[in-house]
Amino acid sequence: MREFMIIFKQAFMTKAKTKSFIITTALMMVAIFLFANMGKIIDSVQDMTGGDDASETVLFVRDESGALIERLKTQFEANESGTTVESSDQSEQKLTEQVKEGEIDSFLTLSLDDTNTIHAKYTTMSAMEFTLPMMLQDALQSIQTEMQADQLSLSAEQVETLFAPITFEQQSVSPSSKTEEELSQARGLVYVLMFLIYFAVIIYSSMIATEVATEKSSRVMEILISSVSPVKHMFAKVLGIGSLGLVQMVLLGGAGYIALKSTSSAESADGFFSVFGFSNLNVGTIVYAILFFLLGYFLYATLAALLGSLVSRTEDVQQMILPMSLLIVAAFIIAVTGLSNPEMAYLQYASFFPFFTPLVMFLRVGMLDLPFWEPVLSIVIMLVTIFVLGWFGARVYRGGVLMYGPSRSLKDIKKAIQLGKE
Repeated sequence: MREFMIIFKQAFMTKAKTKSFIITTALMMVAIFLFANMGKIIDSVQDMTGGDDASETVLFVRDESGALIERLKTQFEANESGTTVESSDQSEQKLTEQVKEGEIDSFLTLSLDDTNTIHAKYTTMSAMEFTLPMMLQDALQSIQTEMQADQLSLSAEQVETLFAPITFEQQSVSPSSKTEEELSQARGLVYVLMFLIYFAVIIYSSMIATEVATEKSSRVMEILISSVSPVKHMFAKVLGIGSLGLVQMVLLGGAGYIALKSTSSAESADGFFSVFGFSNLNVGTIVYAILFFLLGYFLYATLAALLGSLVSRTEDVQQMILPMSLLIVAAFIIAVTGLSNPEMAYLQYASFFPFFTPLVMFLRVGMLDLPFWEPVLSIVIMLVTIFVLGWFGARVYRGGVLMYGPSRSLKDIKKAIQLGKE
């Protein structure tokens, strides 16, 4: 046990003291605080640069009918959109040249046909401008409705009745479904935690494989396995880096919570928590998130240690762990596709495949009221898989750490097992 703790502390402290880990953690914490205070930063920049005045947009309108410009001005004044509508008597060609030369941002051409239907053409240099065109379309649609109502001699009450929306309510009788409000709250929480599990598993698993390969390339491994069994060495590495990952996640989570709570606008913080489902935290969902995070980490970390023991150079690590990375990516893609409809059949089957379980089963548990036996069965399957993979991985690791030279592919596993028996 003493040797195990020595390697555990070495794996934890070596990575924790590296400049890359400290700088990365610090930058991520700073980024969290900046993101939480982004509204204040934007307001401060606007105040210093006169942003309030700069945000005023002038829209030049060429009204060929002469009957629409005043209605459009009234619409924009009522909406307080920050856009001023100005009439222009210049030709369309002249206005287009002014847009090209940057003298004006855009202009709108309006006309009416024989049936009093509005025809509008918006001209601008930017093909990615969407906000103002959408506002114009909505305003002109309202004007068109008013004009048609006047033509048909309809009162305001009759127009309101004509466009009144229907009442539509959706009810699900499935025993596993939640209400739409509960799904909306759970969806944000599950999405955030899925990202956390995904990135943590893929980053820390790769870190273990790289650490093992580094020790082999520096010949330190030969000294270590002469005093400590390869099995102890493997699991000490897995637990050491896993503990470091948990510490980093706690630091980032704490920084995020403090940043959001310390913002000057309590409504802004509460709105963020409400949108992502953190205002009404479900204890069961958090417990499952921690549980599936730990199980997913140990599953992939054991596999990463196995694969890392087969290479002698750190340059070969990414190529060797590529199949494992593809498994994680596939699990994440499957889980994301189920955010809109977590009751799809393929999600149920995928949630019991151990390499997909951490993300897919967590998605189903977070968004559905599942029978208790389903998550329990998936946890048992994962535990059995971790045990089998750990037993097999220890056999490969025992021989793999003694293998040097170029690694060809996963075919080296057989060679590693044979070497470990000697």
